[in-house]
Amino acid sequence: MRISRASTYALLATVQLSDSPASPPIPCSQLAQLGDMPERFLLQVLRNLVNEGLLKSTRGVDGGYRLAKPLSQITMLEIVEAIDGPVQPELPQIGGLQPQSQKKLAEVLGDVAGDAKKRLASVTLAQLKPVAATAANGSKARRTG
Repeated sequence: MRISRASTYALLATVQLSDSPASPPIPCSQLAQLGDMPERFLLQVLRNLVNEGLLKSTRGVDGGYRLAKPLSQITMLEIVEAIDGPVQPELPQIGGLQPQSQKKLAEVLGDVAGDAKKRLASVTLAQLKPVAATAANGSKARRTG
């Protein structure tokens, strides 16, 4: 399975947003700079996420983007499908392939797509967010000490 660059940017940008609804919105320019992403392209990606109800946008000088719900309630599947459309098998018609073989191939690809959807749905963006350095150092100290 391949995830598009747009979906990758969407995942990165959403993970960068604070989980707190009280935090101020973050401008696209800041998200782009933090993630080393092209701002104009990221803006289109963020608009898709707003249209899908995953982000909220605020206009104006203090405007920007914030999560519409906590990271723990947003899955990788939601982000990928918001940007790239439904995860589904795409099998081009292949000339010379017997109908039974074509059917079997379609079944296998359908199973693979189903497995991919389940796996993407099982991972929340909170699981992708890095642990703060102090928390990581504290747990390291407990393990070694």
